[in-house]
Amino acid sequence: YMVGREIEVDAICDGEDILIPGIIEHLERAGVHSGDSISIYPTVTLDKRLKNDIVEYTKRLALELQIVGTVNIQYVIHNDRVYVIEVNPRSSRTVPYISKVTGIPIIELATHMVMGSKLSEFDYGTGLFPDGDYYSVKVPVFSFDKLHDVDASLGPEMKSTGEVLGISKDLNDAIFKGLLASGMVMHKDRKNILLTVRHTDQVEMVPLAEKLEKLGYNLYGTAKTAATMNHHGVATNVVRKIGEGERNVLTLMESDTLCAVINTPTKGRKPERDGFKIRRKAVETTLPCLTSLDTAKAFVECLSRGVSIEDMEAVELNKLKRNK
Repeated sequence: YMVGREIEVDAICDGEDILIPGIIEHLERAGVHSGDSISIYPTVTLDKRLKNDIVEYTKRLALELQIVGTVNIQYVIHNDRVYVIEVNPRSSRTVPYISKVTGIPIIELATHMVMGSKLSEFDYGTGLFPDGDYYSVKVPVFSFDKLHDVDASLGPEMKSTGEVLGISKDLNDAIFKGLLASGMVMHKDRKNILLTVRHTDQVEMVPLAEKLEKLGYNLYGTAKTAATMNHHGVATNVVRKIGEGERNVLTLMESDTLCAVINTPTKGRKPERDGFKIRRKAVETTLPCLTSLDTAKAFVECLSRGVSIEDMEAVELNKLKRNK
């Protein structure tokens, strides 16, 4: 199992060269379906060498496979090296997104390539198109409230039913816009957060819990999670598991005092397990339920900024269009 940052590329190929409108970075680590990941353009963590490697690998793969039109390639960065996950000789759900934010009509250009044109006949150049001045963040939209008995955790199976776009010159503002547009409810009047994370995530959860405590949030956790947080000096109230009395984790979630749940699933996702019931209860009570620590970190960063949608600048898409 390879834990790393997932990178996605949509390229236009003419049989001799390629044009990459932009390289997209997934917020969640590899293991979450690309359609369910928060996607960021331009990339945040890639240095020039890794970008050059991705461009070179994309060109070599596209030409060797004799692709004319569009190709979608997903990579993972592990130990500062680029690995190929999959190559799809087709368009993808990120094409409309990257077309809007770069101003490159990917499908129109790809159609011209299929009809025999060359990239040199157009004004966009070849290779990697320059990054823009704005961050554009694609956030998935889920319909768990309409899909009964579906686990709300993220994994390799795609569960999103759409996506929205947040744009800003500030990355965290762009993420905040996207989260709000996706339907996530920010309960600003509530200062309680429930933590229930698997054993392998508990140490990584500690600095995140510390940040929440400093922001003035009251933390609640199931026994093992609370014990780890308290052991590291983060005050966390212990809440009983389901079936351990009348006042337990479900009654806490029904009390209208929580603003979010951070729950990373164990290996089991069966309906009879506590984790499944907690995630479904979050759906029923419109509580943001974050099942990836990467998503949780972005959410906490949004909380720390103390801003509202009224503080956000509106960005016109036509201002993002540019030539190479």
